[in-house]
Amino acid sequence: MLKPVMDTAARTRRPKLWTPKHVLVTRSAAERPHTREVLARVEAAGVTDVTFLRSDRISGLSGGDERAVYARAKATLAVVVSPPSARKLQPIAPSADWRLDLARGCPAHCQYCYLAGSLGGPPITRVYADLDEILAGMDAYVGHGRVTSADAARAAEGTTFEASCYTDPLGIEPVTGSLAAAISHVGTHSFDGPVQLRVTTKFGAVDELLDLPHGGRTRIRASVNAEGVAGRFEGGTDPVSGRLTGLGALARAGYPVGLTIAPIMPVEGWHEQYTELLTAAADALPADADLTVECITHRFTPGSKEVLESWYPRTKLEMDPERRSRKFGKFGAVKYVYPATEMRELRAWFTDALAAQLPAARSLYWT
Repeated sequence: MLKPVMDTAARTRRPKLWTPKHVLVTRSAAERPHTREVLARVEAAGVTDVTFLRSDRISGLSGGDERAVYARAKATLAVVVSPPSARKLQPIAPSADWRLDLARGCPAHCQYCYLAGSLGGPPITRVYADLDEILAGMDAYVGHGRVTSADAARAAEGTTFEASCYTDPLGIEPVTGSLAAAISHVGTHSFDGPVQLRVTTKFGAVDELLDLPHGGRTRIRASVNAEGVAGRFEGGTDPVSGRLTGLGALARAGYPVGLTIAPIMPVEGWHEQYTELLTAAADALPADADLTVECITHRFTPGSKEVLESWYPRTKLEMDPERRSRKFGKFGAVKYVYPATEMRELRAWFTDALAAQLPAARSLYWT
């Protein structure tokens, strides 16, 4: 059987710029300053279906079968005020000290989507209009982290804030402007200690970010994978080669950067495919890049499996509990991971391959 190869032709393709078909604005969000920025961007993108709601309840997504509801939700951007829970920051191990939500939801169509088990209702993308308040709230958390800033190996990063837990900030940036605002705030604001904003993306449209006053305080990571995974299960995203091209441009603009290799899967020919991925990353990045690597293996929960199979009923993604080991989370939640023997083989291979192909990279964690 032929093995998938990295799509080198994608290097010359223009990055994807998501444009929603429908925009909803809640009553509380309507007069917020950042809403005006969002509306200007969606107008410039040619969106004409903009609805101002009479309340803060999102409506207009029902009707039709489950697939129709899913499709409409994925094509909809809602401008809302963040819930109180989003402004009370939570630790997000092993990535960062604190989770910083700029939005919730993602326009991509990844068949293993990690949001499937955590987002209630249709998968609409909600951008938070109270951006100024969200960013101002960071000050209270500086110096109080217990995940990365308490780790001697990562203390140089300062207090870390992860902006990609529930969205892909770069994927929605063309119609939100939230990421540029956050990068500029973190890069220029006077904090009580060192900080780092962290972003992961499957997109490559970075031009708008290159000249921002980032101050070296934002680490942007490309979420990358073997072609047999990315090309098959990551719909609506930029090709991996395009993501790496964008990452290289960010590194040359002085950003610290990273690779989030996720979700790692032992697909057929995985040794060769991941070797090719690491080779492509080494070719795309300048030799002096401040580079980190995070490795995350594929896992799923009973709830996410049910949701994903309803969203993608024809998926070929392996989600067989009988082929996995059960693992229990902090509060007793079940998730299915690869068996210990398989995990050891994967980890050992990646440890050696990263040392050989990206020797200057700093590996942050394996999970």
